[in-house]
Amino acid sequence: MTHSNPVSSRTRESAPTPEFLVPSLKRRMACWLYEGMLLFGVMVASGLVYFIAASWLTGLSPGEMNSHPNLKLGFQATCFLVLGLYFIWMWHRGQTLAMKTWRIEIVGTDGRRVSNKTAFKRYLASWIWFLPPIITSYAFHLSVIELSFATLGWVAVWSIISRFHPQRQFWHDAWVHTRLITVHQPIES
Repeated sequence: MTHSNPVSSRTRESAPTPEFLVPSLKRRMACWLYEGMLLFGVMVASGLVYFIAASWLTGLSPGEMNSHPNLKLGFQATCFLVLGLYFIWMWHRGQTLAMKTWRIEIVGTDGRRVSNKTAFKRYLASWIWFLPPIITSYAFHLSVIELSFATLGWVAVWSIISRFHPQRQFWHDAWVHTRLITVHQPIES
């Protein structure tokens, strides 16, 4: 017996009711960490494909590729593209796998599903989670350990700042007119 999700069906079809429940910061951050674990596999698979193709085209071994800046830049661009395709496609559908697990959905501020254009804007804006530590790393030549601590510190700061948003949304969501909502489980009869 299947049950439809009342929040999901409402966001697809008609205008929402204003009482969407915002997931707690704890749930959003748990989802964020779980998303990272899932994406590790996606990135390993795309990296494997990239390095096999690059090795086949250049004749270089993976260890030799690290010394070629164009191949390193190509790998970074591939990662950016793969992540972008994943998030834009999944957000347009309403949820990533991690969001589904933690019962979180992304909608526009009007309560409807986000368009591909809005999902793309959110993808670009969500790099605020990582750009400040990356820029700091380049500016101050941080080691991997220092970059890790800078990233963890910035993630903590950025997540806590959401407490100051009137609806407790992350600021990058506010900038692109999206919001995270709790998906209620259907009641079993």
